[in-house]
Amino acid sequence: MIPSILLQIIFFPVLVALFIFLFRYQLGKKAGWLAVFGIAYTTGLLFVALSSVYQGNPIKVDYPLLINPDIRFTLLADGLSIVVAIICNLICLALSIFSIKYIDHRIELLYAGIDKKSETSYYACFFYLFMLFPVGFLGLSFAADLIVMYFFLELLTIVFYFILAYFGYYERVKVALMFLLWGIFSAIITLAGILIIYSQVGSFQIDQVHAMSGSPLAFWAIAVILVGLFAKIAIVPLHVWIPWVHSNTPTSTAALMAVYANIVAYIVVRVLVLPLWEDFQWFGPPIMVLGVATMIYGALLTLGQTDIKRIPACSTISQCAYSMLGIGALTAASIEGGLFFFLSHIIAKTVFFSAAGMIVYSTHIRDTTLLKGLAQKMPMTMVLFIAGGMMLAGIPPFSSFIAEVIMFKGIFERADVIGISVGILGLMAVLITAGYVGYFTMTIFFGDMPENLRKDPHVKDAPLSMSLPLLAVVLLGIFLGLYPSIVLDLFEPVITQALLNM
Repeated sequence: MIPSILLQIIFFPVLVALFIFLFRYQLGKKAGWLAVFGIAYTTGLLFVALSSVYQGNPIKVDYPLLINPDIRFTLLADGLSIVVAIICNLICLALSIFSIKYIDHRIELLYAGIDKKSETSYYACFFYLFMLFPVGFLGLSFAADLIVMYFFLELLTIVFYFILAYFGYYERVKVALMFLLWGIFSAIITLAGILIIYSQVGSFQIDQVHAMSGSPLAFWAIAVILVGLFAKIAIVPLHVWIPWVHSNTPTSTAALMAVYANIVAYIVVRVLVLPLWEDFQWFGPPIMVLGVATMIYGALLTLGQTDIKRIPACSTISQCAYSMLGIGALTAASIEGGLFFFLSHIIAKTVFFSAAGMIVYSTHIRDTTLLKGLAQKMPMTMVLFIAGGMMLAGIPPFSSFIAEVIMFKGIFERADVIGISVGILGLMAVLITAGYVGYFTMTIFFGDMPENLRKDPHVKDAPLSMSLPLLAVVLLGIFLGLYPSIVLDLFEPVITQALLNM
């Protein structure tokens, strides 16, 4: 039962997606709730797997796919991957519930006047595509083979392309194509780095990557893969796609775009840092410099926005770089803090971006200069917006605060000029984040409400089916902030053991 549980976790959502596709007309609007059931079921399986990992029993599945080259469908649930998988799946679960009302509204706006059958088809289309998000994120979390990891990463790229093209905002097909081209660029470069590793190791298994440690080509493998992955995580100067793509992603999947970008931090640690610790040392300072530059640039860029959906989109540039800053410091504490911040960020972005989208949902206005005093008619949305902003800014009691404390502790542990200088600049970026959260909260929710908004009966809090899942995510952020050891106790053995073996 236990080894096969990983296969169920990966493939059950695929079966649900196929069922929704085949019986879309019979299911109608029930397709959304079937998707919720599918993700809830895999969440239960994940907690069963967690209990095994917590008892010190990692779960591994290994099936050969090809003999030459040797490609194996290998999955590993250990202290690192199980935490990433559970948080990603919980976010997918919350957003699947959020989507039930949201996507109905989105289809009405995009495809007004279509017949009922076509409307049902689009509704089902969204949910069978949505079911592939947990497949991609969980497959990516558990992948223990480089080709399997690559497959799941690019599966997410393809799914996002169709979501953007069918359900996105302004110039959605053009934006979807932009995203796809960036994804192809990233994919080709990343694959080149993977093939360099294979040429030296003779295997795609991640636990064999350490065999090329000290090889002259190890430097180039790391460099090439980092360039490919930096295009996904939007490190300056490879960030230009995020403000356009992320801001035009449907609100119910926008947070998943942040997961797609920020999960790169986990991949870098799993594939490069832990197996190639000595070879990776050279890359630490440049990553720290690029990370802090991206943090400050992204925060300042966010502060200058007037499009409410570009606010969280631009903040993703800054927030993803926090994790890379911690990883670049290359201390056990900074790596643990960087990965914990990655999880905290995707929790925060789920709430912050969704709250911003709920404002557009109710007002149909994206220009913040036209929004004032919304607290009067949208108090729940205001609470969610503030909570999401507090999480982004690392304010207690949310998990992002603990993550930042651990991460910056590890950065200053370096006790060198780069560590201290970059650490101080990183703290300045935190202050800018708190500043733009406060500024936009005051701008949007306080002051005198414009006459057109005061008289508009549609300006009100979104349905509870949209706000309650977000409140649950807020509580998750608080819970992990009060009990961070639940995550850190799982991270630490994997990271410290890998470093001790170096």
